[in-house]
Amino acid sequence: MTLAYRPGGGVLHRLDPRAKLALQAGFAAAAFAHTTVLGLAALTPVAVVVPRLAGASVRDVLGEFRAVAPFLLAAPAVAGLTLGEPWFRIAPAARVALASYRVLLVLLVAATYVYSTPVRDSRAAVRWLLPGKLGAATGIGVALVFRFLPVLQGDLTARRDAVNARLGGERSIRERIRLVAVGGLWRALSRADRLAVALRARCFAWNPTSPPLAYARRDWLATAAAAGLAGTVLV
Repeated sequence: MTLAYRPGGGVLHRLDPRAKLALQAGFAAAAFAHTTVLGLAALTPVAVVVPRLAGASVRDVLGEFRAVAPFLLAAPAVAGLTLGEPWFRIAPAARVALASYRVLLVLLVAATYVYSTPVRDSRAAVRWLLPGKLGAATGIGVALVFRFLPVLQGDLTARRDAVNARLGGERSIRERIRLVAVGGLWRALSRADRLAVALRARCFAWNPTSPPLAYARRDWLATAAAAGLAGTVLV
């Protein structure tokens, strides 16, 4: 699976990209303001349901971020370790565990935006939020990231599979990481060069025609929900 747009007719697919950005911002604000057991427990059902509205599942999203999972799992243990008595402190470990879980919930919601929003719509939304040359440049950056990231992800997966097919599993972890990382970096730089040539060959424009954006009733409802989430910061 790759973290890219998936065509569909789900609830989130029909929302205006600006409403979806507002929902993401409101959810993130609520998660950071209420990084407690009760706060995150209240936000968990939302983060679990949202992928379904984009035609995906929690398992799909977690698979996208499996490279991040070891760091989120190891962070509480590292935070709790000490060099002397009592050797492990529960309080800092618990705080970091809640922070790691908060990051996981935010990633779930962020991935559903990518699944349900075409790149052109994301670019148009950014240009609406940031008018002028800043918006045009930022929109181009967002579009390139959304289009390029799944390709790089596929390259790394193919490189890892190639190493494993050549008995890479018998090598040390350090050697396997080196083979995959070096090969992946070379492919990324090669693709970047080809992308630059392709953009020049197609007379790349900084100010293309964006798709029309229009708020419907469901978008106002989503924005109200986003405002409600953001309003919990003040509670």
